[in-house]
Amino acid sequence: MTEPTTPAASAVHGGPDAPIAVLHSRIRIEERLLLEEFDRRKVAYELLDSRTAVFRPDELRLPYRGALSREISHTRNVYATRILEHAGLTVVNSHDIITTCGDKLLTTLRLLASGIPTPRVMVGLTPDAALDALDGFGYPAVTKPLTGSWGRLGARLKDHETAEAVLEYKAALTGTQHQITYVQEYIDKPGRDIRAYVFGREVVGAIYKYSDHWRTNTARGGRPQVCPVTPDLEKLLVATAEAIGEGVLAVDLLEGPDGEVFVNEVNHTPEFHGAIDVLGTGMVGRYADYVLGRLDPR
Repeated sequence: MTEPTTPAASAVHGGPDAPIAVLHSRIRIEERLLLEEFDRRKVAYELLDSRTAVFRPDELRLPYRGALSREISHTRNVYATRILEHAGLTVVNSHDIITTCGDKLLTTLRLLASGIPTPRVMVGLTPDAALDALDGFGYPAVTKPLTGSWGRLGARLKDHETAEAVLEYKAALTGTQHQITYVQEYIDKPGRDIRAYVFGREVVGAIYKYSDHWRTNTARGGRPQVCPVTPDLEKLLVATAEAIGEGVLAVDLLEGPDGEVFVNEVNHTPEFHGAIDVLGTGMVGRYADYVLGRLDPR
């Protein structure tokens, strides 16, 4: 690894031997594993910390041959990847994917436009409007923030009284985006979710996430187990990737009581250390293969 270069001070675009910019703000297990894989392959890279980076878009020339985004701040990710693409760099994942997948409503709209099965959804532009419409939409239901991960600020609405309490709290939150109230039907799933990993249009593996709680995130203690990738599941995952765009995606799916499978969310900066425990560490190498193939096309 070479020392980071201040973007504003760069004089020339990087050539084929230039380093890859790794956009980040924290080095978690996933980032550490990817960087170790780059080191093993002697791939040059520079860590580009979004918390300290400064850009001059009017005279932007960067010394990188491309960029890998592993940034966890949605806002910084959206703007940094757009600036990097403005400089002519290929970024994995792209600004379009990050903008779409970082917002649950935009993800839902993209999926619906492509005919991908998703849970029924209702959107109120204020919590009060959503509360008035929920009796017709039906209970139980789930409300989620438009941006966020690990199931934070999500709530199951069992009835009107519960919804009134939760949405009253939501209405008191600061920030206009919190007022947009995104509601999904509650899917009575069999004590598990499915998370599948798709690189480009290749399904590289899937896991079940088991939990006694309605939120099955592995970050919340969900127990991973291998999920067989059937032809039907693979077809759905490839269609989802085609709807979202070319990139590294983690697709979260829900199984309904009658065997239906719904695409719930699509993650653009996926964690995978829990999946490695059951799928094997080959996923890291395949992740690196995909990134390098996008940044160094033959």
